Amino acid sequence: MKPLYKKFLALATGSSLFVVFAVVLTSSLMRYLFNAPLQWSEEVAKYGMIYGTMFGMVLCYLDDIHIKFGFLEYGVPAFIKRLLNLALDLIALGTGVVLAWSGYQFVLKRGGIDAPGTGLPMSVFQSAMVIGGICLVIAALLQLPAHFKAKQNGIEV
Repeated sequence: MKPLYKKFLALATGSSLFVVFAVVLTSSLMRYLFNAPLQWSEEVAKYGMIYGTMFGMVLCYLDDIHIKFGFLEYGVPAFIKRLLNLALDLIALGTGVVLAWSGYQFVLKRGGIDAPGTGLPMSVFQSAMVIGGICLVIAALLQLPAHFKAKQNGIEV
């Protein structure tokens, strides 16, 4: 399940970044070649980056390439390292819940406003927080069972 989820996140991150690239390229060409700028391009690129960041955050967490204090991980005994990794996954789970909930509250309060460039409801763009939080919760739930399997098998996680 985890490899399939990582492929989905990689595809979603790459797609978001491709949208940013395509919009910025198209906008630049329209502006400088045809003297007809796209009014919505900056807005779409900005929100594409936000979606890409949300998906990329979860992918980095699953691949264990996020920013962390290396001296804590490498300078402690294996038992403490396992506890730190478990704490990391529990913190990620809690952070995902808080991010999804606060994003949901934000969408409820301000989601009905229309975006000035595209005319779409802002809830389309603000939902990135909710989606990112849910994705992080799913990732943390996929990570947690490994701690208990490792304890049963005597494997270091």
